[in-house]
Amino acid sequence: MNADGNKGAFGQAFAVAEFRALWAAIAVVRTGTQLGRVALAVLAYERTGSAAVTALVYAFTLLPSLIGGPLLGGLADRYPRQRLIIVCALTRAVLIALVAVPAIPLPVLCALLFASQLLEAPTSAAQMAMTPDILPREVYQAGIAIQHLTSQILSLAGFAVGGVLVATVGTTGSLALNAVAFALAALIVFRGVRFRPAVRAPDTDGQVRRNGPMTGLRLLVGDRRLRSLLALAMLAGFYVIPEALAAPYAAELHEGTATVGLLMAAMPVGSVLGVFLFTRFVSTPARLRLLGPLALATSLPLLASAFFPGVVASLLLWTLVGMLSAYQVTANAEFVRITPTERRGQVLGLASSMLVAIQGLGIIVGGLLATHLGVTGALAVAGVGGLVVGAPAALGWHRARVRAEAAPTVHTAGGPLPSGSP
Repeated sequence: MNADGNKGAFGQAFAVAEFRALWAAIAVVRTGTQLGRVALAVLAYERTGSAAVTALVYAFTLLPSLIGGPLLGGLADRYPRQRLIIVCALTRAVLIALVAVPAIPLPVLCALLFASQLLEAPTSAAQMAMTPDILPREVYQAGIAIQHLTSQILSLAGFAVGGVLVATVGTTGSLALNAVAFALAALIVFRGVRFRPAVRAPDTDGQVRRNGPMTGLRLLVGDRRLRSLLALAMLAGFYVIPEALAAPYAAELHEGTATVGLLMAAMPVGSVLGVFLFTRFVSTPARLRLLGPLALATSLPLLASAFFPGVVASLLLWTLVGMLSAYQVTANAEFVRITPTERRGQVLGLASSMLVAIQGLGIIVGGLLATHLGVTGALAVAGVGGLVVGAPAALGWHRARVRAEAAPTVHTAGGPLPSGSP
């Protein structure tokens, strides 16, 4: 697909009825989830008055994916993906409806929330794994870009709109709306996404150990392209640091709360712009060639932030980081495409958990560095670290891509793949 062809790719993706249904379900769930997170934060603080407890409850909306990915992602391979999404959505609707019950004990609330978030892993794995089966290969990356753009835009709008809704309908009403969103998503997928049989038969007792998380890890480590793409994606652990340090950075600059919000929004806004421009005006082969250079380039504005402090410069530089991070969409799409369809759920669940973990680790390390070196010092270390780690990852992807392009091509259920991919 050339750059001109890209301009119609978004429309071609939306022309596929199944993709529209899957996209709508994802958008509904994301909207409801963002509303629920705001409501939970308000509810926890109203009940306890403790910032620590509020943070703990909020963490329960994120942390379960660390264990849910490796343990439950493989369900997207062993069971029909459409039905798995429906069952998970309906189960989460019930769990969140119970969370919405007034005066529910806080420990019970946390347990229900943890169980609900565990189901995010197989749901996400199933959605990502089935997208290449729904969309033609020539518009597949555009479809992934649409999903990413939708997620970013809803994330930006969700907290602001969520605050207004929670103030209007209260925490119980907001959580009830979150439960309704899950039920609506299940209905959309049931009506709009075609049933497909499981790509792999359910494991028997003798197969469970062979088909466990270690199988996905061996595939991930053993395939040169998958390994390189994951390494490039994990550079997010470096460039996520500015967003996490927005509040102390604003304090260093003697700025107020409004500046914190602007700084935190800079990278998501840049990501929306970058993904749109990168997908619409750059051809697919060029995007694959640019993966390594763009991934490396995300570290350069971090270094520049250390040498050019200030609100305006930081907003521009952090927006640039977000724009350059658009490579993640292409890396994600290519990662899904070249993963064997019968292992997609397992591998994607594992990779997603690793990405969450590395970003969490980056935030923790960035905070420690800022404590000892100041925010600008932490940004400088993040920039250098990203370049040091990113250089071999970019070189590894270049070599793997060139080798794959030179190899003879075989055809699989997931599309044409070079033979001898490891």
